[in-house]
Amino acid sequence: MFLLGRTLMKIGEAAMPVPRNGPHKGTTRLVLTVLSDVVGHPDTAIGEIAGRTGLPQSQVSTAVARLKEAGSIETAPDPADRRRQLVRQARRRSKRVAEVRGTTIDAALAKALGTDDIAEVVEVVELLETLAARLR
Repeated sequence: MFLLGRTLMKIGEAAMPVPRNGPHKGTTRLVLTVLSDVVGHPDTAIGEIAGRTGLPQSQVSTAVARLKEAGSIETAPDPADRRRQLVRQARRRSKRVAEVRGTTIDAALAKALGTDDIAEVVEVVELLETLAARLR
């Protein structure tokens, strides 16, 4: 399962459209890990994200800055402790979020499968969608 997960992550990363300000090599997984945690834990502090993900706080801060710049998340001062910033998913969908959500995995999946057979790619996409739905 672990190896399958890593393989699927690599395919997903390969399918991600390159940001307009250029690629940020080696950080896509980090940013997606932080974003996933923020979506699951709205109004959370950077230290809490670091604790849940196991990432160093400096890397979480860097990912939060990138996500904020892309319009994917918002930050606000913690009313209980004004020194801390709380992070939440942006209320409005940014252009970057729309771009990412509008991108398919078809080309990256075909490359990983070593095929140009559209029917095979469609079949695997349907299987992955079924698996994802069952695991939710």
